[in-house]
Amino acid sequence: MSYRAPVLHPDLNQHAGLVAGFSTRHGGVSTPPYASLNVGTQVDDAPDRVAENRRRMCEALGISPDRLATAGQVHGNTVAVVDTPGHTPNCDALVTTTPDLYLAVVTADCAAVLLADAAAGVVAACHSGWRGTVAEVVPRALQVMQQHGAEPAHIHAYISPCIGVEAFEVGPEVAAQFDDVVVDTRLGDRPHVDLKQALYRQLQQQGVPADQVEIAPQCTATSRDFYSYRANGSPTGRMMGVVGLRDVPSASP
Repeated sequence: MSYRAPVLHPDLNQHAGLVAGFSTRHGGVSTPPYASLNVGTQVDDAPDRVAENRRRMCEALGISPDRLATAGQVHGNTVAVVDTPGHTPNCDALVTTTPDLYLAVVTADCAAVLLADAAAGVVAACHSGWRGTVAEVVPRALQVMQQHGAEPAHIHAYISPCIGVEAFEVGPEVAAQFDDVVVDTRLGDRPHVDLKQALYRQLQQQGVPADQVEIAPQCTATSRDFYSYRANGSPTGRMMGVVGLRDVPSASP
């Protein structure tokens, strides 16, 4: 896989009818400091450039940007169930059972956690930084998925590129909110949090099998393939995690 490509394709795509992807910062039309595939509308990038970047990202996934449902992220744990495209404010996770609807969250060091039970026809997209992880937005999304027919044993998960443990230095007040097993005190004078492992443990605790969790290896703060608020400061662009179910026409009788 070339990480210069505009979109990463996680293993979720191996399941019939599923579409999943996570954008990089390559292949777009935005200029510095947003160069080049910024898909975030909340930063001060030109709207026409963001729209073109989203079009290119969706083209790489084989979907229409008109079918995106986006979350108005607030670093909380509110989960919204949606059945139409558009923007849902004040939530950090979206769940749907609607085919041809593609759930999207944007990140720049936080993780996009994409969840799918293809057999049940239920998917979710979660935005989970350290605050969302502490607030258990991913377990809440899993619970909502189960209310709509998903089973933990059948759920496949993707934890996107996000800030890695080596770069995620935090204060002791933040480290204290995490289980000690995901806090590393050997990397410097201040503690470091392993956000990917914290999310992986939450998925396992909710019954998602370990071999059905894919963890992207990249650190957004140290890779030039991604935007990073920690490394680049503000302003910077955003990546997008997307998941959905294709609307496969029924066979003619």
